[in-house]
Amino acid sequence: MLFARLLIGVLAAYGVLMVLAWLFQERLAFPAPHASLPDPVRAGLPDVEPVRFVMQDGTPLAGWYVPAAHSGGGGETTAALLWFYGNGENIGAIWPVLRDFRPPGVALLVVDYPGYGASGGRASEDGLYEAADLAYQSLVDRPEVDRARIFVYGRSLGSAVATHLASTRSVAGLVLESPFTSARDMSRRHYALFPTFILRLRLDNVAALRRVRCPVLVFHGTADRLVPPDMGRRVAAAAPGPSELVLIEGAGHNDTYELGGRAYRDKLWKFVK
Repeated sequence: MLFARLLIGVLAAYGVLMVLAWLFQERLAFPAPHASLPDPVRAGLPDVEPVRFVMQDGTPLAGWYVPAAHSGGGGETTAALLWFYGNGENIGAIWPVLRDFRPPGVALLVVDYPGYGASGGRASEDGLYEAADLAYQSLVDRPEVDRARIFVYGRSLGSAVATHLASTRSVAGLVLESPFTSARDMSRRHYALFPTFILRLRLDNVAALRRVRCPVLVFHGTADRLVPPDMGRRVAAAAPGPSELVLIEGAGHNDTYELGGRAYRDKLWKFVK
């Protein structure tokens, strides 16, 4: 009798946990840290142009556009890089990376996701994709940007945003850093207690990459415990076109820029150039 009561209690508690996991999975996947946009001058990017977009539901999005140093004169066009960051980041957190790793002579656009940074609203998978579409279209509409040379970069969560965009729009190249295979695989790895049928999120890099036709460059740390390097290998292998996997020896999930250093930066620059 006592055992039966304990079993019922455990099952009831597990059922409550499953309901909570189903209800709050977006908040777990998208912690959405808020922060105002940094002062561009203090960030060492005095040429930054603040940009604003509005989603279909009226949600305002904030971002930065950094023109190429030589753009805007004599009808000359430039390549552009669209940057999507990880789930715990925002522009206010990654501006040193943008400053140090942005390719020279290439325009750069980064937008805070809905609910992130200086943007309004609440984060959702479809909201991230809509924000990406708005950002891409804004680059296409700029006369100084060569629409045939728009590159896309995505780190961690941003890899799913980047691959979705590259699978639905024309891009010149796709750069992924610490990409996971899918939300389902990540759930199995980190939340194995719960059945995957309660998962609403897709975030499926492998499925999206099968529709990508541009060259793909993948960076991954060999000591990444959050997203294991095998996922990076599987992501790179899913690309039907040219792809390259660059392993950063000893790097975990959040120190790839630091440990990759100049070699990482130069590889990125060469790919975009």
